[in-house]
Amino acid sequence: MVGPPCLHFYPFCGVGSRDLQHRMWYHRLSHLQSRLQNLLKGGMTCQALQQPNFKSLFPVAIHWHHTTSKSLNCVWQQLEDHFELQYADTVMRFDYVWLRDHCRSASCYNSKTHQRSLDTASVDLCIKPKIIRQEETTLFFTWPDGHVTRYELDWLMKNSYEGQKQKVIQPRILWNAEIYQQAQVPSIDFQSFLETNEGLKNFLQNFLLYGIAFVENVPATQEHTEKLAERISLIRETIYGRMWYFTSDFSRGDTAYTKLALDRHTDTTYFQEPCGIQVFHCLKHEGTGGRTLLVDGFYAAEQVLQKVPEQFELLSKVPLKHEYIENVGECHNHMIGVGPVLNIYPWNKELYLIRYNNYDRAVINTVPYDVVHRWYTAHRTLTIELRRPENELWVKLKPGRVLFIDNWRVLHGRESFTGYRQLCGCYLTRDDVLNTARLLGLQA
Repeated sequence: MVGPPCLHFYPFCGVGSRDLQHRMWYHRLSHLQSRLQNLLKGGMTCQALQQPNFKSLFPVAIHWHHTTSKSLNCVWQQLEDHFELQYADTVMRFDYVWLRDHCRSASCYNSKTHQRSLDTASVDLCIKPKIIRQEETTLFFTWPDGHVTRYELDWLMKNSYEGQKQKVIQPRILWNAEIYQQAQVPSIDFQSFLETNEGLKNFLQNFLLYGIAFVENVPATQEHTEKLAERISLIRETIYGRMWYFTSDFSRGDTAYTKLALDRHTDTTYFQEPCGIQVFHCLKHEGTGGRTLLVDGFYAAEQVLQKVPEQFELLSKVPLKHEYIENVGECHNHMIGVGPVLNIYPWNKELYLIRYNNYDRAVINTVPYDVVHRWYTAHRTLTIELRRPENELWVKLKPGRVLFIDNWRVLHGRESFTGYRQLCGCYLTRDDVLNTARLLGLQA
């Protein structure tokens, strides 16, 4: 008499698989094996293996599809409510509606305009593929209506939530004064900046990495400064005009229009979307003092994250109001912007904006008292980091040297000065600066 079959299940051990996945599936399959062996010892026949009750022991999750080659290692499974893919040492999960919605077929996506043609609202929210198959590096999903969606494995990896969690949107080099000075970041010549893509690309690469960049040998006029700015972006017109030109005559209701020292801060925190890039050109200074202070806000925030992560998190969650009220001459403005001090992308926790201006911070009335005190403690920790002398980079602006500042990252300030001082500059639209960088092949 032939005894019951001896069935064995082994954990998946594909090249590049994660230990966690190994252990998880090993324990699941071991559990199933134990249950099966107990049933077989009890006299279960081979015919019983075909019965529905027996099949229920094995969920869809154990039906792995495994492809291996020298260059490809891919495992996937079709689950009840999502599709699971293991590729490039990453486990990814995709909702079925998402897979149908992102179809790149000619009827669903216009490849010329790079726009979706499919009406997302027409997709059944309970949709599931009838058939999934793989050919080399391509997965094919056949939907209930017969439509076929195809995805390259690399495309899914790049566009998955799990892939994006591992990706940095904007590569940066965080710095204090010593790090920046040792880097010896070169300035770009005015003519090279205006006339060559290489000069412009080098400038933007420095700007994206460090949040500041300089252009030298610029004629000391407002017109040439404007021409310089327009090379990389549209100029953002604000309540201060398109190009601003000021001295210490207090012609506007702002401390910047005085000779007083200015502590480190970011500008236009009272805008719902603070200005992205700021341009400074000192056209004339007949006096002493007036050095510009620069502090990498992201470097300081990183110190807070490493030392007191719960305070970093609080600063990224508590919404604050910033306010600008002006009634000087013919200038009457009342601006209010709302947002946390630290702004991060929720999927990868990458910091992309710091909103820090103690001059313009309005009354804190957006959170209860117990949160307020914890916020003050976290704000103090960040302020201590921002004010460390080793984090302060002092530069002297002079005619012919134009400074570009990432106002979403780098704080600026000023020491008090004497004598007559003329500055001109403007704000640039962040989207257009990043657009120019991407068109030159930079990650931005």
